[in-house]
Amino acid sequence: MEEIEISSLDLRYEGIRMKSPGLERGLFVSIMEHGIRDPLQGVVKDENRILLNGFKRYRCAKKLKMEIVPFQAIGSDEVIGLIDLLRRSNATSLNILEQARLIDELKVNFRMKSGEIAKELERSKAWVSVRMGIFGQMSDIVLGKIFNGEFPAYAYLYTIRQFMRINEITPKEIDEFVCAVSGRKLSVRDIEVLAQGYFMGSEELRQQILKGNLAWGLARLKESCVTRGCTEYERTLLKDLEAAHKFMQRISSCSGDKRLKSGSFWAQANILSEGILNQLDSFKQSLEKFHDRTRQTQGDLSAPPGRQGDTGDCPRL
Repeated sequence: MEEIEISSLDLRYEGIRMKSPGLERGLFVSIMEHGIRDPLQGVVKDENRILLNGFKRYRCAKKLKMEIVPFQAIGSDEVIGLIDLLRRSNATSLNILEQARLIDELKVNFRMKSGEIAKELERSKAWVSVRMGIFGQMSDIVLGKIFNGEFPAYAYLYTIRQFMRINEITPKEIDEFVCAVSGRKLSVRDIEVLAQGYFMGSEELRQQILKGNLAWGLARLKESCVTRGCTEYERTLLKDLEAAHKFMQRISSCSGDKRLKSGSFWAQANILSEGILNQLDSFKQSLEKFHDRTRQTQGDLSAPPGRQGDTGDCPRL
């Protein structure tokens, strides 16, 4: 490891790593308080330091006007560096779309075949093919929105791709929906609800979503979905689950805020947080069991076999 000038880094691969504004905010606070604990990683080629891993740390360092950063070389060749990054994908938190993009880089720019990549990674050809298949289905528009951190990768993989399998839904419709909801700080659940309405609901609802009236669309869809087939007790639990998800995100993003200063706050926060931590294990076990039940008994939200026509804003699928 060495200390280098941040201005000397080559950022040619920044576009193939995914941005995450939420994670970067937390990382910014950590670096501001403790500095960069893990070195930025890349390859040294012809005296150029090409960054491959650590772009979030790099952007935080730039915002903090840091001139010197720790750097670790993981090879002297871009192919070796990219392969090493893929091999350590679990440790480096690469998601499946980032893996796919790195594989595409090896195939397109370095002319490696799927078999060669699989051999170098000690993976099966099927492992490589699955990732290339996912990458090949994505338009440049969708790819850009996801990698810029405007649209969650999880929502694409587990919601949008379901609709891509329906023949009557065109790639243009997929692009339009992703553009309409990107950058609006929606939860994955809200995107799923809007997608159901956009692709399977009425033309009026579709137009409202395209115009950006997402709050109206969500209210209409949630009201329609909740009142169809749910008891009062079930509606209450659904609201509790939404609230739990919302407050978990809020606490995670705000707990490191520098504005939290007063002794009175910390005294009360200590008692409340201890109470939550004491219940966390049992809560996690209960939620896992509950989630298993939801997967086994999905009703109206199961994957649609095909487009049904205009049967209301929250059609039975």
